[in-house]
Amino acid sequence: MPYLNAFFSVTIVSLVSFIGVLFLFLKDETLKKYIHSFIGLAIGALLGDAFIHLIPEAFEKITNQTIIGILLISGILMFFILERFMHWHHHGEDSGETEIHPVGKLILFTDGFHNLIDGIIIGVSFLISTPIGIATTIAVILHEIPQEVGDFAVLIHSGFSKRKALYLNFISALMAVVGLVIAFIFGSVAQTFTDWVVPIAAGGFIYIAMSDLIPELKESKKLRNIFSQIFSILLGIALMLALLLLE
Repeated sequence: MPYLNAFFSVTIVSLVSFIGVLFLFLKDETLKKYIHSFIGLAIGALLGDAFIHLIPEAFEKITNQTIIGILLISGILMFFILERFMHWHHHGEDSGETEIHPVGKLILFTDGFHNLIDGIIIGVSFLISTPIGIATTIAVILHEIPQEVGDFAVLIHSGFSKRKALYLNFISALMAVVGLVIAFIFGSVAQTFTDWVVPIAAGGFIYIAMSDLIPELKESKKLRNIFSQIFSILLGIALMLALLLLE
């Protein structure tokens, strides 16, 4: 039964968000020491996902290259506007509250957006055939692991506690279930929707990586940290590239 298999697959994908539980066993001093390396992994995963997976996929599905360019720019501008609104709201909050940097909220939004797309893709794949659905699920899981680790590190660095970051990351992951429901209700129309929002998501990933996360790494001036950051970014990109071998 495709519906039951798809729901089971999306549940597994959502549970991948709990990989951040590994951070709970790290001492705060250890986490603080390596947090920029994890952020580097997030940068590599975001850029690798955008340029290696999402943008090429958009070129396969949308023939008009100008439209893809417009959608990419729209994604960048959309996340810029969203972040500016978050900054405005952030400065209007009570100064007595625990300070949470807007990039943390932005990464939750983009991750939820991405999970929504993954849920639609998994649902449509199972509607085509079970083998295609299983293959898609495996690809999504392997794709999510490095990105979830990086995203969790960004949430911690943004001011969330470990447990709060774990909880919010899981809530964001549940957007895959929403995507699955959309796929079941709208079928091929949902796939068309996904084709158009993929470049918008890519634009959002590029914006967060370049505008928010890379500047965070520039704070450290130690040569050892710089090499560690570069290695982490390259590792994130390499992991995204390696997924092509599994497709």
